[in-house]
Amino acid sequence: MSSKLTYLRSARLAARYPCHRRAFASAASSRADHVRIVEVGPRDGLQNERQTIPLATKVELVERLARTGLTTIEAGSFVSPKWVPQMANSAEILEHVLTRTPQSPHPITYQWLLPNVKGFDNFLAMWKAKAQSGQDAYPTPPPSPGTDNGPALNTSSADPNAMPSSSSGAEAMGKARGASTAPIHELSIFTAATESFTQKNTNCSIAESLKRFEPIMAKAKEMNLNVRAYISVALGCPYEGPDVDPHKVAELAISLLEMGADEISVADTTGMGTAPRTLELLKTLNAAGIDKSDLALHFHDTYGQALVNSVVALEHGIRTFDAAVGGLGGCPFSPGATGNVATEDLVHCFHSLGASTGVDLEQLSEVGEWISQELGRANDSRAGKATLAQLRKAT
Repeated sequence: MSSKLTYLRSARLAARYPCHRRAFASAASSRADHVRIVEVGPRDGLQNERQTIPLATKVELVERLARTGLTTIEAGSFVSPKWVPQMANSAEILEHVLTRTPQSPHPITYQWLLPNVKGFDNFLAMWKAKAQSGQDAYPTPPPSPGTDNGPALNTSSADPNAMPSSSSGAEAMGKARGASTAPIHELSIFTAATESFTQKNTNCSIAESLKRFEPIMAKAKEMNLNVRAYISVALGCPYEGPDVDPHKVAELAISLLEMGADEISVADTTGMGTAPRTLELLKTLNAAGIDKSDLALHFHDTYGQALVNSVVALEHGIRTFDAAVGGLGGCPFSPGATGNVATEDLVHCFHSLGASTGVDLEQLSEVGEWISQELGRANDSRAGKATLAQLRKAT
């Protein structure tokens, strides 16, 4: 780890200059791989809905998604209900996952977004409550080298670019029950690439947001929990416009990795990103010495460019992408931004290019139709609607 951090520190200077070192990856060399999809529908997808969504609906959404072959689900956010009312019952969703593990064909990593130490404390309150009730909710330390404690729950054998998995209390509970699909839990933190958005979103500067993360990162590592870090508005800001400096994004990513983040999700929160600017950003991140395996891309489809930008990132070697079933989403702090790229559309696109995701498109399409009906909104996944139409035609 120290050598990696030394390299990242030395790469700070490179982050200030455009990259001319590496050519654009060819389709032949980069498409036919496994792609990891991070399903953000239960959190990022629902947070901007105006109507109050019943807890039972949120839990059922997680349950249904778990059966589709997805391996990572962002299930909730421990933010203040004052600012994001829709996330007020995330503790109850965590309790459900801890005590009644959703059935799934593969072990699932559940991610929980935390804005600050208070959010982490609220997360820990539920975690500790499970421990005190006799359920070991604390993560267990990794086995000593050379010991055989059974198969690990890390899916890296199927996905070489997946984040290292950490053991969790739910994993311990699952093993006690003899379950083969015990979940892993990870934390997420977030900052932004512009000062204006950071002030609007978290009421602090970028530097102050990083300072807030230090105790969260330290405690997470103590508990053996992986941490994902979001960088919002990396390809366009609602307050500062579309020309966000990619070198600032790279320097911020380096700072987060140095702090101990396990993965950086670079987010086009406004959907302003274009193919040329997406490529420029990816080249800049590469020039800064940031491994592609440390990155995820998070596109919104405000201007209909999310799939185009995703293919650009795929050809550049990115293998982790965020998406929301049914195209759910929007950001309460980004006026005009529409939903995330639909998971169904992303899966269909990647499958058509020869990549694998492990996701059952038909099952996923059914989930997208169901949650859209539950919310009384249109299903924004074109691939999902087309897939269901073909299924109905066949029957």
